Amino acid sequence: MSSVRTDTDGPVRIVTIDRPEVRNAVDRPTADALAAAFRSFEDDDDALVAVLAGAGGTFCAGADLKAVSDGRGNRVSDDMSVDGPMGPSRMTFTKPVIAAVEGFAVAGGLELALLCDLRVAASD
Repeated sequence: MSSVRTDTDGPVRIVTIDRPEVRNAVDRPTADALAAAFRSFEDDDDALVAVLAGAGGTFCAGADLKAVSDGRGNRVSDDMSVDGPMGPSRMTFTKPVIAAVEGFAVAGGLELALLCDLRVAASD
């Protein structure tokens, strides 16, 4: 099962971080999957807007610190042409991206929310 789900609803691409058991913390495979999902969105002429969300009531708790402590952490590079430690966090988009924030959006999760053009937060 992938840690990132993509769905399409007409011209809307919905990208969901799907690791609720770790509050959608991002490990290297998740960062890679997020970057791939957003590259696919950017390349798809039929997708006009993307929504980034988290599964299970949490947007994203940042980097997966357990993976980092096991030596499987997200890559960090000074080369700005490669993906950032949270995946798409260094990308620029030609189409709007909306963060649908429910629950926690801390550390790298906030970084992902700030990547988006617009942030819509749940009231609780």
